[in-house]
Amino acid sequence: MATKALVVDDSATDLLNIKNILTDAGCIVVTALDGAEAVAKAKAEKPSIIFLDVIMPGMDGYEACRLLSEDPATKGIPVVFVTSKGQKADKVWGQMQGAKGHVVKPVSSEQVIDQLKAHT
Repeated sequence: MATKALVVDDSATDLLNIKNILTDAGCIVVTALDGAEAVAKAKAEKPSIIFLDVIMPGMDGYEACRLLSEDPATKGIPVVFVTSKGQKADKVWGQMQGAKGHVVKPVSSEQVIDQLKAHT
């Protein structure tokens, strides 16, 4: 059975880039454009992993990650933040929200695949 990944980003370019990397790796990819849609899709689609942007309009990635990690239906799904925020404090804060991984934009296919292998 193929791995299902949820990719969440308000940037069409970043969304397509990560989607293509995961599709090439044999994943089924579901996408969302903001945090609220991410939470709804995670519950509906039950992905194996979520690649989540941090800075988005409306609900940001940190809030979405908190909601996902507190919900019994989604708390077992690993979340990997994909963000331009690459400081140590950003990574620590992400982990405190429940994230399992962190990649900094612009992402390489190696970074995305490494996270996929590490958490699925």
